[in-house]
Amino acid sequence: MSTSDSLHLAVALSDAGWHPAAWREAGARPAQLSTAGYWADLAATAERGLLDLLTIEDGFGLQSHDHLAEPDRRTDQVRGRLDAHLVAALLAPLTSRIGLVPTVTTTHTEPFHTANALATLDHDSLGRAGWRVQVSVRADEARHLGRRTLPGVRREHLDTPETVRLVAELFDEAADAVEVARRLWDSWEDDAEIRDDATNRFVDRDKLHHVDFTGPQFSVRGPAITPRPPQGHPLVAVLAHREVPYRLAARSADVVFVTPHDADGVRSVIGEVRAAEAAVGRGNADARSAGAPLGEPLRILADLVVLLDQTRAAAQERLARLDARAPLRSDAAILATTPSDLADLLLEWQQAGLDGFRLRPAVLPDDLETITDALVPELQRRGAFRTAYDETTLRGRFGLSRPANRYVTAGSTA
Repeated sequence: MSTSDSLHLAVALSDAGWHPAAWREAGARPAQLSTAGYWADLAATAERGLLDLLTIEDGFGLQSHDHLAEPDRRTDQVRGRLDAHLVAALLAPLTSRIGLVPTVTTTHTEPFHTANALATLDHDSLGRAGWRVQVSVRADEARHLGRRTLPGVRREHLDTPETVRLVAELFDEAADAVEVARRLWDSWEDDAEIRDDATNRFVDRDKLHHVDFTGPQFSVRGPAITPRPPQGHPLVAVLAHREVPYRLAARSADVVFVTPHDADGVRSVIGEVRAAEAAVGRGNADARSAGAPLGEPLRILADLVVLLDQTRAAAQERLARLDARAPLRSDAAILATTPSDLADLLLEWQQAGLDGFRLRPAVLPDDLETITDALVPELQRRGAFRTAYDETTLRGRFGLSRPANRYVTAGSTA
């Protein structure tokens, strides 16, 4: 089936799974969470299911039951993880078609480093790299680097003027970081490497460009040290729950992950995302020519935590048993159900306007294997999901064009 007929299906990989007690399940592999083989096996399973992409969670602090909170010092849940970008780099030569999207935090990472690392991943994977942009408000994470001080945010204070101002500043900084990365990806023209032995030139210096970005948090001259990525720009994704993150996605991303809890919520969220696009002028020709928003509509994928079994009763029993050890709390809807019932829901929500879904397996590898071996075949039987990979690049899989190089268009010189 063609890409235009198929819903998009991604998977979010985190530790032993998204349930805090997942590591204690019989099929879990807690002793292997920090091994290459564990992540290679997960990626192979996801690719066997023809999934669009996988994302890898990351952060500058230890995991906590509340991602806004200071470390909770719990010892009954997984703590510690590998670097997401390095895991993606490991997976690049071990996979051939699935997109690889590590989480990289803008708050404590220089955009020059991020841009070159993701460009390298795109070269390594032959055009399958992406970036899940993440912002950090945690004071303990800021203390790890010592370059800035953050007051921290308590969930009950999310709507106070001080928190609103801080969050807006951090998300504006994230938008600047993505803008710098996109400029750096364009700082090498596609044919800048000429490799001409006769003229003793490897690079055409006139086809490398300074980006000359200046913002409140950083100034970057460029050019990048890595040639332009195969995709032009790796895919940029943002997880968003409310107005400020929606605005970041509209300004900076290609894909947005959202967290509705029912079909009415889907329609409401889509309305908010499209309103954010309109507010920043996304798609407006005049704004595009000024180098601001992107031209194509955001692809919208809903996040769902899934725990699957042969019957709904068995799935719910699994969830209850896991919750008895450590209750699962999630920003996304939690579904303990059968692959067939999940397929019903995915298609219902797709009709409400979604482009697809990012599934968060509650237990790894169990629920990922069920996604690949039961959910995907069920969707294929209904004509709702691809039966083979078609496009070779991640942008192409989402129907996104390869961005024109802004410096070629502008006729700039270095």
